[in-house]
Amino acid sequence: MTLDFPPGLDLDSTAVRHDLYLQRLANTRRTMVALGVPVMLVRDPFNVRYITGATNMTVFNLCVPARYLLVLADGPVILFDYLGGEHLAAGLPTIDEVRTAHGLSHVSANGFLAGEAAAMASEVASLVRDHLGAVDTLAVDSFPFVAVDALRTAGFRITDADALMSRARRVKLPLEIAYMREAMRRTVGAVRQMETALRPGMTENELWSHFIGALVAGHGELVSTRLLESGPNTYPYFQECGTRVIDDGDLVCLDTDAIAFESCSVDFSRTFLAGGGPGRPEQRELYRRAHEQLRHNVSLIGPGVSFEQVARNAWPVPEEHRSSRYYCVGHGLGMIGEYPNLPFHVEGQPYPLDDAFEPGMVFCVESYIGSSESGQGVKLEDQLLITETGVEVMNHYPFEERLLR
Repeated sequence: MTLDFPPGLDLDSTAVRHDLYLQRLANTRRTMVALGVPVMLVRDPFNVRYITGATNMTVFNLCVPARYLLVLADGPVILFDYLGGEHLAAGLPTIDEVRTAHGLSHVSANGFLAGEAAAMASEVASLVRDHLGAVDTLAVDSFPFVAVDALRTAGFRITDADALMSRARRVKLPLEIAYMREAMRRTVGAVRQMETALRPGMTENELWSHFIGALVAGHGELVSTRLLESGPNTYPYFQECGTRVIDDGDLVCLDTDAIAFESCSVDFSRTFLAGGGPGRPEQRELYRRAHEQLRHNVSLIGPGVSFEQVARNAWPVPEEHRSSRYYCVGHGLGMIGEYPNLPFHVEGQPYPLDDAFEPGMVFCVESYIGSSESGQGVKLEDQLLITETGVEVMNHYPFEERLLR
């Protein structure tokens, strides 16, 4: 499989976008057939987006089950969209029919959730019978338990659509990779604008807004976290940006976590040094170790390499940093964080994942080295494309030279 698409392709054009959506739908159906799944009902907005290209209020729909999609392996694709938003999917070649969704939360159902869930299940069952006859198995993803109970009452045996979609999304299509590269290019530009704006005296939120603004200007959609922190907020990790004023000489960590162009995720991390001075010795040592961990772990990855082999040979985090290390070696990526989450190897315990990297997978290698003594830490991360012969680092963003000296 070639991972490269012809240069000069207009990724902003409707025709090329529709080609991407059709290829993803075909890939989803191939996976359904391979796993013996005749029909699937999904509500996760990233699953809906992957299968059809249809999008509507992503953040809202992550929180509220306001729209869902019925997919038949051999039959129509029917989108049930938010009341008043049914027109948004007009013209998409992946969708055969649009209907209005039933309210599947207490608020959207005005308190009559059981009745709305029963109506949804009855409608879905009727459609499945009309197109497939007697089918008793339905794969679903993250529906509320009341909706799942209603589907069971309607006669369905419920299976897990997330496992199916994880398999479908695992290896990226060549055209999908072209979009991921373009999403990366635009996100790298947004990080550059943010780094250029970095000045002591501004708040973390103010600095982060430069990244967000540039991301949105490049047709990015959202950022799934607020992982920008400075100074003492860099230890321990996972502290989100706020009103702290950045001081001269502070470390500043950014994890992009961007849902960028065409909803392709971009996930890499860099740590900057605020102001124009040199890094302090303890900062340079933390940075050196984080950089060494990142480079070492990236070097382990390639096509055919097992997950266990990477975990067993991962850079040994020194004891003084182990309690605050990042929770995994790295993770898959696509439209958001995807399979696998690669756990560290624990001596004396069997490794939980019996699997290996293959060409077309996208994987992010994580590094965080923090110090309780100095109260600061360094976060680095690279996004990799697994190729036929090795890996391609997709994010061409420099490291902080003042911290590598």
